Amino acid sequence: MASRLESKSIREVWQEIEKVMNEKPEPIEGMNVVYQYEITGDDTGTFQLFLSDGTARVVEGTEGTPDCTLKLSDKNFKKMIVGKLNGTAAFMTGKLKVQGSMGLALKLEGILNEYNLSETA
Repeated sequence: MASRLESKSIREVWQEIEKVMNEKPEPIEGMNVVYQYEITGDDTGTFQLFLSDGTARVVEGTEGTPDCTLKLSDKNFKKMIVGKLNGTAAFMTGKLKVQGSMGLALKLEGILNEYNLSETA
């Protein structure tokens, strides 16, 4: 069964990610990092996820200097967010490209898994 997030636009998915992270800040407490997603496909865009001491903020465009940049298609982005695509497998098969810290990319995958976004409306 498809997650309700998979039918939403990329912008709506980012709004949801920001909302759930700020409702449950524990997994991102103590972090101070900027992730940049460059999303291609039918629903494209560049988004930055700022994690700073338990607060998440998403902006469209490039406001800050990213510590880690992830490039993938809109479909693969949604699959990764809802847990249907493993980040490491996506990287190994070329579906995900990472620039910057690979460690930060792996950490983000672990954090997103804690939020169980597949259950989100």
